[in-house]
Amino acid sequence: MSETVEHEVGRARPRKEDARLITGQTNWTDNIVVNGLLHLAILRSPMAHARIQRVDVSPALERPGVIAAFSGADLADGLGSLPCAWPVTEDIVLPDHPPIAVDEVRHAGDPVAVVVARDRYAAADALEAIEVDYEPLPPVLDLEAALADDSPLVHSDKGTNRCYVWPLRTGEDFDSVRRRAEVTLRRRYHHQRLIPNAMEPRAVVVTPLAASGEYTLYSSTQIPHIVRLMMAVVTGIPEHKIRVIAPDVGGGFGSKLQVYGEEALALAVARRIGRPVKWTESRSEGYLATHHGRGMIQDIEIAANRDGRLLGLKVDLLTDMGAYLMLVTPGIPILGAFMYPAIYKMDSYEFTCTGVFTTRTPTDAYRGAGRPEATYAIERIMDELAVELGLDPVELRRRNWIRHEEFPYTSIAGLTYDSGNYEAATDKALALFDYDKLRAEQADRNHRGDSVRLGIGVSTYTEMCGLAPSRVLRDLRYAAGGWEAASIRMLPTGKVEVVTGTSPHGQGHVTSWSQIAADVLGVPFEDVEVVHGDTKAAPQGMDTYGSRSLVVGGTAVHHAAEKVVEKARKIAAHLLEADERDLEFTDGVSSVKGSPDAHRTIQEIAFETFTSHDLPDGMEPSINAEHLVDPDNFSYPHGTHLCAVEVDTETGRTRIRSYVSVDDVGKVINPMIVEGQVHGGIAQGIAQALYEEAVYDDEGNLVTGTMADYLVPSAADLPDFVTGRTETPATSNPLGAKGVGEAGTIASTPAVVNAVVDALRPFGVHDVRMPCTPERVWRAVRSGKEDLS
Repeated sequence: MSETVEHEVGRARPRKEDARLITGQTNWTDNIVVNGLLHLAILRSPMAHARIQRVDVSPALERPGVIAAFSGADLADGLGSLPCAWPVTEDIVLPDHPPIAVDEVRHAGDPVAVVVARDRYAAADALEAIEVDYEPLPPVLDLEAALADDSPLVHSDKGTNRCYVWPLRTGEDFDSVRRRAEVTLRRRYHHQRLIPNAMEPRAVVVTPLAASGEYTLYSSTQIPHIVRLMMAVVTGIPEHKIRVIAPDVGGGFGSKLQVYGEEALALAVARRIGRPVKWTESRSEGYLATHHGRGMIQDIEIAANRDGRLLGLKVDLLTDMGAYLMLVTPGIPILGAFMYPAIYKMDSYEFTCTGVFTTRTPTDAYRGAGRPEATYAIERIMDELAVELGLDPVELRRRNWIRHEEFPYTSIAGLTYDSGNYEAATDKALALFDYDKLRAEQADRNHRGDSVRLGIGVSTYTEMCGLAPSRVLRDLRYAAGGWEAASIRMLPTGKVEVVTGTSPHGQGHVTSWSQIAADVLGVPFEDVEVVHGDTKAAPQGMDTYGSRSLVVGGTAVHHAAEKVVEKARKIAAHLLEADERDLEFTDGVSSVKGSPDAHRTIQEIAFETFTSHDLPDGMEPSINAEHLVDPDNFSYPHGTHLCAVEVDTETGRTRIRSYVSVDDVGKVINPMIVEGQVHGGIAQGIAQALYEEAVYDDEGNLVTGTMADYLVPSAADLPDFVTGRTETPATSNPLGAKGVGEAGTIASTPAVVNAVVDALRPFGVHDVRMPCTPERVWRAVRSGKEDLS
């Protein structure tokens, strides 16, 4: 009998993927070279808003190495509008979104012409020869001014810059709650635009097979299956003639959850000239052309009693769509709509989101996608309410959160939280942070009038992730489902191939999926391979976003593996001449109860199905299985993050002194991977709080268009993180798992800003606009001092 297999789930396995990645044996899209490959370069508008009067590409054709050049008009016949899959209201304004502009440009970076050359440098140089005449039009930049009757229009044929208005009202009428409340507070918060900075820039390679009209499209994408479908829609090429491959993908953070014009342009050009083409963005090009994140004004009103009990919350959002609606642009703030009440109980909730067109790069998903904005607003105003009531911010939260014995709990926003223990996570975080000692030090510094003040920030959060179920997405007018697919292939040698519809870009799917399959099948971890990111090899899938991969895709792997075991059980019973009910399956071995010597390993059964010499009558010669799962609910990770900062009131410099996070992500498959996800998420949340901002001038030009101007923090700018976990298993999936990929980003931004503001409260400061740069902090201190004098 085979040795007992050590269980994999819960082990801190080093990632299988890393050996290739760190030794350079990778296959990034930009590494791909095929015979006859040509290079595509794109001429982009330098203006935020203008009519195109003339485009002459003929001078580019005279440049060395140039094979072809096209204007938007040249390519218009073969290209439709880029898709928006989330029209959130019936009356939403849906403008056309051409992959390349024909008559009008609507943001700096809008494509106006393309050049195809023998190498990328020749293509880039030839762009300078293209002649374009523009008639300038007024830019539209301010969200409130854009809604005025006399505002210039981003899309003149639509008659408005208002994209949609989406309301949600639950519980008691907020006006009545306001009247009986003993305390009401109103605050306005700004979320700056953020530019995603994945390690790998975007790239596309298209190889045509002229004889059969087939195309293989390689793209650094999170969503190969969705790209395949949408490319068929945009180009008119039949879906079954398109194969999309996401090779090694170096990060995404939502920026590669997109169907981009460059993918459609590369496909259209390859079809036109019958040659393979490649496009790879430069960093500065990506800052203009890759969608941005956030971009929102939040007006928040909270009502409570003097004892701190919350009564109601009112949220009004103005959110920047940018120039066009990309794949899920309108739905991003709607994801957050259900999260503003967070972990708190209240009687009334009112939410309204107004989407606004501007002449800036379109916005779309960025790590957290609507939920960081929601958590920021509620956690910021909870700190403000604590000050108003004279309560410790942790104590105010304790008085209002859902207690562990109340789960499952239906929130005021209508979501059913299946499990949680906010008390345990907070208590553990406070202990790791040494909260009382830091508060004592803060009081002493304030008493002494120290020029370097200590601030303490609290952020308690939950989020909805694992984007599903499909019927809920239907009700939200989302065009796709939330299901996921997986299959298990047992090879004759006993090795295992897991085919997953999720598409990783750094999360460690290969390792985690191997651990899940190894445990269910009882095979060695090393004997499992994972196939992903190729619509031919893995034809079914809904891809990776919204922290859905483990809780949806991992669940599909689990169930597919269980089906393999059930098929193997039938064959084992036949071979052992036993009743199937008398068999037990443990660690990969089917044995007869009471007779352990009568057994078959799952590897032996895999070989038996290959030979098919002695199978039960009527049974097909395979124990392979597939499973599609459509969850009944989202998953709800939660936790508490605490941040201590030192703020130099003379220079405005902020230094994070300590940071503690305690997250509850349910059952953990691989602690090492979870730790990495938390660290990365916190880093991105700190980046929004202190460093990053996409800044435009009055003409709509992006002035933070390079890494010299747009501040991405490095490891040297970040503190050591102290992390911990509590565990309340999810009840919505058999793994007990909850999402983790976005949790750190959702929780960390308000923790840091709350700490900065807490340090400055003695100066009369109640907000610092993000990012809390030294200049903004310094100005807030000076303004506060003037108010106190």
